[in-house]
Amino acid sequence: VQLQASGGGLVQPGGSLRLACVVYGVSLDDLAIGWFRQAPGKEREWVLCISTGGSTFFSDSVKGQFSISKDSAQHTVYLQMNSLQPEDTAVYYCNTYWRNEVWGQGTLVTVSS
Repeated sequence: VQLQASGGGLVQPGGSLRLACVVYGVSLDDLAIGWFRQAPGKEREWVLCISTGGSTFFSDSVKGQFSISKDSAQHTVYLQMNSLQPEDTAVYYCNTYWRNEVWGQGTLVTVSS
């Protein structure tokens, strides 16, 4: 299994961004996918995830601000981020577990004016 994250970039405060995580090697229907982020100088933290059945779970820090969805036909999980603030600046990673923990390469989101 391999994960490829993309969609990061520079966005102004209050803006939105959508990240994508493409899954290779296994059907997306067989995987739960999570998103983590690591801000400069901080530890990596769990953000949200989507189960194989489509149930979603959020950390308190992003509840109501971020959403997650998946398109199994496109082998892709999307992280929709709204009302972004400078404290959301981080490298965002998608993650799953298939025999071993698997990480995507990370995509940088910078929120700045």
